[in-house]
Amino acid sequence: MADPSIASAPRRTRLPRRLLVTRSAQEHAHGRSIVARAEGLGIPVVPLPANQVRLPPQPDERRAYAEAKATMALVVAPPSKLRLQPIAPSADWRVDLAEGCPAHCAYCYLAGSLSGPPITRVYANLDEIEAVLPDFLGKGRITSRSRARAHEGTTFEASCYTDPLAIEPLTGSLAALIRHFGAWDADVQLRFTSKFADVSSMLDLPHGGRTRMRASVNPPAFHRFEAGTDRVAARLAALRAMALAGYKVGLTIAPIIAAEGWREAYAGLIDLAAEALSGLPGLDLTAELITHRFTPGSREVLASWYPGSDLEMDPALRAEKRTKFAGTKFVYPPELMTELKTFFHAELAAKLPEARVLYWT
Repeated sequence: MADPSIASAPRRTRLPRRLLVTRSAQEHAHGRSIVARAEGLGIPVVPLPANQVRLPPQPDERRAYAEAKATMALVVAPPSKLRLQPIAPSADWRVDLAEGCPAHCAYCYLAGSLSGPPITRVYANLDEIEAVLPDFLGKGRITSRSRARAHEGTTFEASCYTDPLAIEPLTGSLAALIRHFGAWDADVQLRFTSKFADVSSMLDLPHGGRTRMRASVNPPAFHRFEAGTDRVAARLAALRAMALAGYKVGLTIAPIIAAEGWREAYAGLIDLAAEALSGLPGLDLTAELITHRFTPGSREVLASWYPGSDLEMDPALRAEKRTKFAGTKFVYPPELMTELKTFFHAELAAKLPEARVLYWT
């Protein structure tokens, strides 16, 4: 099994090369704490005269992408972010700490859904975000009113538009939210999933059993599709460390990629997970199974970001589905979806019987 110390080894290369700070972000205490963290880490802080975030024009799209990915912007979450939205099938409500991610995944689900260059925008007004959470207690439809998942309480997902653990060394936002939920005397659960492994700042937090961390994992053979992320062994070691610290934990196997050799690759992945999580007393483990899909817009963006990727995104090999917003997405054909679903349910039942499968999509 991987050395658990890997889970707490921060990597300097994940930090942005600059932090842009909007004028209104400086008015919030959490924003000022992020500025102080950046200065302590030696990251150049660039105050902006207003609240617009712009980068200088670049001669080509690839350079613009690289500059954006290396930049973090400290902004104030707009009022729309304080009106929480449902996030089926994961949780009742989506609570955003940021938008954007420093990783370079060839299947990135943010591609095409965020406007402008892929700058990671971190929210300074964490106090305002936390203040609205009680308004949504008991009002969700995924766990609040679900017979199968009602024991989870009202659930809040923090990983919809970012990987909060990836940016945590600079922001401290995730730790602050975990402490908030730990002190909240209510039937609630904070959820986050990550492809990163530095959980050192999480282990001693007073989480009160109200946070579930999930490791987002794929087989080591498919790591080429997840550039800039931690290796799966480190993610699983981090998950074990969190379970030992009393957190609820889970596996987000996503996106499931039906590339050549997928059966052997995913069987090996589940073996690794079973080994990493073996012998844990009182393990509370879930599994979420998400197959690879894309939209015409995300396919176009990803092709420009990662022109050398061999990730299959051929509409002719997929089934077309309509989204709830009347858009189009491409998923695996029904026969392959059935084969994949049968395989994963059987493998998990045999090797990780403790895991409750929350959903397949």
